[in-house]
Amino acid sequence: MKSLEPQQTTTLSSQLVLALDLEGTLISTAVSQFPRPGLFEFLERCHEMFSRVVVFTAVNEPTFRKIAQRLATEGTVPSWFPELSYVRWNGDTKDLTLIPGAHIDNVFLVDDLSAYVHPGQQANWIEIAPFVPPYDDSDVELAKVLAELEKRIGGPRS
Repeated sequence: MKSLEPQQTTTLSSQLVLALDLEGTLISTAVSQFPRPGLFEFLERCHEMFSRVVVFTAVNEPTFRKIAQRLATEGTVPSWFPELSYVRWNGDTKDLTLIPGAHIDNVFLVDDLSAYVHPGQQANWIEIAPFVPPYDDSDVELAKVLAELEKRIGGPRS
């Protein structure tokens, strides 16, 4: 008997991908590791809105994994966060074409530092104010970024 389900026509390259910086964006620094207010909810919403969420950070992968696991154990991030794909890169900028299987037109980068935005990819960048001392519990930057992401992809999805 044939399935009545529609065939999946979405290819990996046509899926929306969100690349997230770590330091100054989601947490304070790799040393202090203070989570930004609203981090758990932000990550959950991004996970719903995007086909893939990846980490694109200057922090090396083993350090990212340790930080992510600690945050997950504390309940600050969803349990799936430590398993996110990690983008390996070198150089001065975060070139979104390095994300395997992603098409540049379908990728967004959330980062606090404009210096990391690769030339020609400014339209893919979602700026967030740096999370720096004093770490304010009333920081709403992740909510602002979420609103901008929803605007850019055509409204909230779930």
